[in-house]
Amino acid sequence: MSRVFISVVAVATALCASMVIAQSAREVRGPSPLIAIENEAAAKLIVDPPLLEPLSRDLVFVQYWTGNLRAVPVFGKGALQVSPQIGHVLVTDDNAGCHFVDASEETLIVVGLEAGPHKVLIELADPTHRVIASETVKFTLPAANPLIQSDVNSAGYKLSIVGVSEFLSARKLYTT
Repeated sequence: MSRVFISVVAVATALCASMVIAQSAREVRGPSPLIAIENEAAAKLIVDPPLLEPLSRDLVFVQYWTGNLRAVPVFGKGALQVSPQIGHVLVTDDNAGCHFVDASEETLIVVGLEAGPHKVLIELADPTHRVIASETVKFTLPAANPLIQSDVNSAGYKLSIVGVSEFLSARKLYTT
């Protein structure tokens, strides 16, 4: 019995080790950002629908991925010569009329939107803000949530007070 168990453990360990060895850092992360790439492939943008659980709490979490382009906060015509290519993400809400730039390659977080239907345009842009690819995310926010209280200050800006756990998990606080 113990020989069979030891044999099963040995085979499982060998299989796991071979799977780890078969995958290189380049396969997982892509080419090194330190070496220029000849004939770079076109940049890609993949955008998922908003995550449902945060959406039920009036928080919009949108995961995205940029392929063949690193999103970094570098701008201007000179940055077009950088290889591997770089750029950033532009985010615009149709109803709020506001937009922001993201260069984190992390989940986008938008809060403070009114209840109802929304369309958020997510664009992949080069360092001169020329749009390379775009996706539109459509979603509907439920009626007001007691976790979020809104008020309009004297300058006309909508201020959102978000619960502590939501605030700590949010990387961007988007106010309109």
